[in-house]
Amino acid sequence: MRTVTATHASRGFSDLLDAVEHGETVAITRGGHVVAEIRPAVPATGRSLREALAAVPPLDDTFGDDVAGAIALLVPEQDDAWRDD
Repeated sequence: MRTVTATHASRGFSDLLDAVEHGETVAITRGGHVVAEIRPAVPATGRSLREALAAVPPLDDTFGDDVAGAIALLVPEQDDAWRDD
């Protein structure tokens, strides 16, 4: 992983993005401490969503009743004396 100062990163941001686009991760330092890392974005796909949801247990039969009960507890909006109209 390459490490650059914040000043160097700001002056060569386009080159920095080119490196990241090609798979490199870059650490950004300020005052000698790493404050950020820029890395390639992980593409999101339908497959990854399906895999993530596969680990979620199915909803139980009472879920609909629980939601209806929670909605029944809501109160209508009241006048807000502090709101600017």
